Amino acid sequence: MTFEEIMQKLQELGSDQTKQIYMNHGVKEPYFGVKIGDMKKLVKFVKKDHELALKLYESGNHDAMYLAGLSVNPKLISKETLQDWAQKAYWYMAAEYTVAGVTAESDYAIELAREWMKSEEEMIAVCGWSTYSNYLSITPDEKLDLAEISALLNRVKNSIHEERNRVRYVMNGFVISVGAYVTELSEEAKHVADYIGKVQVDVGNTACKVPLATEYIKKIEIKNRVGMKRKTCIC
Repeated sequence: MTFEEIMQKLQELGSDQTKQIYMNHGVKEPYFGVKIGDMKKLVKFVKKDHELALKLYESGNHDAMYLAGLSVNPKLISKETLQDWAQKAYWYMAAEYTVAGVTAESDYAIELAREWMKSEEEMIAVCGWSTYSNYLSITPDEKLDLAEISALLNRVKNSIHEERNRVRYVMNGFVISVGAYVTELSEEAKHVADYIGKVQVDVGNTACKVPLATEYIKKIEIKNRVGMKRKTCIC
């Protein structure tokens, strides 16, 4: 399918109700309001066309940008393109899911996560923390830098409550990811989760809640799933 045909399909799948939901979460025009489940029906038409996926992200239309993240080949995307994507991820859904998921599966995951986590721009920092969290979920423990992850846990412990709004959310998510996916550091993550307690995040006019890291990790333990990795973090 062509770019124009994909955009037409997205428009047909959009609804005013979903548009309003996205608006409450912080999206800006242009967008059609397509549910993620409906959007996934189009992935098969984009997945084999890398240039089409890139063009969809470049459109600036939220639905097209999200579809691009679901469809692009992370092993083909360049570091420069990922950096450009991060700059254009103006709200949390693009930063935490689209950019972070694709970057985590790329050849530049840790390099860019480290770079972005230092950023003074909130959404780029969000990309960084979320990329690292996603990377933990798909990477064997023997390939992880456990000392660095431990240092990052300590950074979260000491700074999370003074951080920028959405950065607090993804820092909390980082603690959960370590507790859930990194066996050797799971106990340390639990101690950090206990220390930071409830994390306050302004989620706007939505019913979203910030997960309590202690409870979330405990649920993973009860299911005996600590250390079990995912096949993909793109969703």
